[in-house]
Amino acid sequence: MSASVHSSSVSGANEIVSMDACALSRAIHERKVSCVEVTDAFLTQIDRINPKVNAIVAMTDRDEVRKLAAERDAQLDRNQSMGPLHGFPQAPKDISPVAGMVTTNGSPIFKGQITTTDSAGNGRLRCAGAVFIGRTNSPEFGLGGHTFNPIYGITRNAFNQAKSAGGSSGGAGVAVALNMLPVADGSDMMGSLRTPAAFNNVFGFRTSVGCVPSGPGEEVFMQQFSVVGPMARNIPDLAMLLSVQAGFDPRLPLTRRQDDPKQFLQPLETDLSGKRIGWLGDLGGHLPMEDGLLEVTRKSLDYFKQVGCSVEEITPQFDFEKLFQAWLNLRSFTFSGTNFALYDNPEKRALLKPEAVWEIERGLKLSGLDVFNASKVRSAWHQTLRLLFERFDYFVMPATQVFPFTAELHWPAEIAGKKMDTYHRWMESVVPVTMLGLPTLAAPAGFGPNGLPAGIQLIGPPQADWSVLQMGHAYDQASGFAKMRSPLLD
Repeated sequence: MSASVHSSSVSGANEIVSMDACALSRAIHERKVSCVEVTDAFLTQIDRINPKVNAIVAMTDRDEVRKLAAERDAQLDRNQSMGPLHGFPQAPKDISPVAGMVTTNGSPIFKGQITTTDSAGNGRLRCAGAVFIGRTNSPEFGLGGHTFNPIYGITRNAFNQAKSAGGSSGGAGVAVALNMLPVADGSDMMGSLRTPAAFNNVFGFRTSVGCVPSGPGEEVFMQQFSVVGPMARNIPDLAMLLSVQAGFDPRLPLTRRQDDPKQFLQPLETDLSGKRIGWLGDLGGHLPMEDGLLEVTRKSLDYFKQVGCSVEEITPQFDFEKLFQAWLNLRSFTFSGTNFALYDNPEKRALLKPEAVWEIERGLKLSGLDVFNASKVRSAWHQTLRLLFERFDYFVMPATQVFPFTAELHWPAEIAGKKMDTYHRWMESVVPVTMLGLPTLAAPAGFGPNGLPAGIQLIGPPQADWSVLQMGHAYDQASGFAKMRSPLLD
């Protein structure tokens, strides 16, 4: 590697942080660049850009970070590598515990809280050699799809700082888009990986249920909606991080033992000729869309055709309003159960944001029959899509219903003249996937007439995580949308 990479200059730092994560991992392991130099380069990039977007918060003491990076170099001196992320600066999402770091969940209830244990996912990042430099910002309890909270404030869009970064993995998406992290972890319940990926022109992968451990928590059987997954600027980098995150965890019985995480390190290239793609669009007019968004995302279908796929427009015969109402019940049921203790404490309840209180109170009103009937709707939707997967190999639809909106707006109250009746109705496009736990890649789909990014969801059949990444890689190579970089990187 050139001498400039070994320099502490801004140009040297730019060369390091601009590298693909896979190339950076190779460079570290081949001793072409040290872990200390990598850490310093990313810290320089954070100092330069983060004040404009507020993506990374609760920064770790820099002397401690550099000391840990030096330990990583010493390990390599002894021919000891911890894994693909050896020496990688990482900033885990602030709603996921990290031992010895602040975990606020974006809530004043937990301001300054130092957690003592790692989540399953963060423990794997640590064991793979990551150097934790801070946290990525998230909305309070991950609610709302827009990253702002009373502790750290608003995270701003990578391409237009007047706009939302999406959420809840908004800090992660912006940090990756602006080369402040080589890759980043995230989680997704209602689009929390997919929305920020679409809003910031990067990739976010909602893994299938059981692929990556999420938790552990007090309850490990009913929490099927929120999954952990990677964010990156390309698919090989995404897959490399997933190779660290994935795999069975005995504390979490729904994780899959039969999958080998090393599969995600295999070459992604494959022949996709004859693969059948169903375009779901706006679900036959059910989903209101901001002007121009459907047209932009529809054009992405040309690139699937370029790699040999056939494309057909399809509207599943299902009551999507009934599906959304079932989703509301199941979401409120799980959120209220997880967070009831906070609501039950009057002092803590006063610190909850209104959307959290609404969700909990709604959940408390549900009967057991309400929850069971919602699960029946979910099951019926599974059977509908199962039959459609006999005709199609993948489905594609817009990742969002809006372009990035004004950052100071809590959530869009109206789309295309239709009022949004809940704080998350504007994200309804992600619900059909979440309800079935399907592997889904949010991928860049170009830019609208307003110059703002748009994204698509590439949806695979149950547990087909690897094949979705292969298709996503082919799409990325054909489209080139992900190579578009923010003006902040100039």
